[in-house]
Amino acid sequence: MATDKWANPQKMWDERFSQEEPVYGDRPNAFLEAQSSCFQPGMKLLVPADGYGRNGIWLARQGFQVHTVDLSAVGVARARKSAQGAGVTMTIDQADLTTWNWPVDQYDGVFAIFLHLPPNDRPRVHASILGALKPGGLLILEAFSPAQLQHTSGGPKDVALLYTAELLRRDFAGAEVLLLEEKEVHINEGHMHHGPAAVVRAVFRK
Repeated sequence: MATDKWANPQKMWDERFSQEEPVYGDRPNAFLEAQSSCFQPGMKLLVPADGYGRNGIWLARQGFQVHTVDLSAVGVARARKSAQGAGVTMTIDQADLTTWNWPVDQYDGVFAIFLHLPPNDRPRVHASILGALKPGGLLILEAFSPAQLQHTSGGPKDVALLYTAELLRRDFAGAEVLLLEEKEVHINEGHMHHGPAAVVRAVFRK
């Protein structure tokens, strides 16, 4: 059973992003940063569930055309203010990914970083992510795996919200697998993502 905070995700994220300190730090996710070299400046990238914009703003600073979408109105307002302060132009929308009118064949890349969805929504949203990519486009994904329950470095405490390599292989069966692995890493993304962590990482090509 999901905890109360995950049962009302919009309220949870609004409260989390209302904190003055950036709870996930102000640096981009390390896997996102490393994989951004797969793309050329000027390419169109989508970053769903980007919260207060730390990943999207960093990508925009590298010269990409960036579109972010997040459930939290608080996070989106903060991302817009930060993007303006950083002097970058990007599209920042507030929407529920389960009901959003997903673009089709629009993006060179999608970065899904710690986007944890309940089982009833996950396959549909993952299909929409793949559909949003142009033919040949890349999905870069990092999420916590069930082994993360042994750690205190963040993530959902409900195993139904955690991903395995096999689960992702099924959800993205129509894509070419370039990378798919479960591994132990050290994360350093603010005080809510810090320490040893168990993740699954993937790169899929449409």
